Amino acid sequence: MQFELTASMMCADYGNLEKEVRSLEEGGIDSFHIDIMDGRYVPNYAMSLNDLRYIADATDKPLDVHLMIEHPSNNINLFLRNLRKGDTVYIHPEAEYHPSTTLQEIINAGMIPGIAVNPGTSVETVMEMLRIVNKVLVMSVNPGNAGQMYLPYVGKKITKLLSMKEDMDFEIYWDGACSSDKILEFAPKGVKGFVLGTTLLFGKEQTYGETLQNIRELKF
Repeated sequence: MQFELTASMMCADYGNLEKEVRSLEEGGIDSFHIDIMDGRYVPNYAMSLNDLRYIADATDKPLDVHLMIEHPSNNINLFLRNLRKGDTVYIHPEAEYHPSTTLQEIINAGMIPGIAVNPGTSVETVMEMLRIVNKVLVMSVNPGNAGQMYLPYVGKKITKLLSMKEDMDFEIYWDGACSSDKILEFAPKGVKGFVLGTTLLFGKEQTYGETLQNIRELKF
């Protein structure tokens, strides 16, 4: 079964970031997930613009940039100019006055437009944007911190989105508390990719290559 695996780089070892990127590449990661937080939209600060620049220079793999910031339109070009055509940029619709305008800027820059949907955000409130974006990042935990518990009611939201994705032409990605049992359950249903953090990838005794191989060899 084909599905994408992306590394949540806010969980990486920043004392050895070059080695982390190289080891993940060699291990077979599909892309690098970069969480940008401003301490306002979410109660935390995570990766910075300089982190994004460094990883963009260190790898040819695609980048998934998740903007957990208020009014991303104010600074969207700072991020877009440091990305490559084909990279993905996710915004949170409720963080923006006119999210469709920001998404159009992402499209015009040659990037893949996406929205991130919080656990407390209903599908109905983002319905029109589902026709604009290529990717929907479903948060299975409240955004802002790694290592949180999965919120079970998010599964029903994913089921609803799965029923709409063919008609509206978008793919669904999972972010937060991603364990093997979640991949086993939701990959066969049509979830395209999974963001891997401390639950499954980082801080383990196995190498990244061994962990990623084990995930890809799960028995569905």
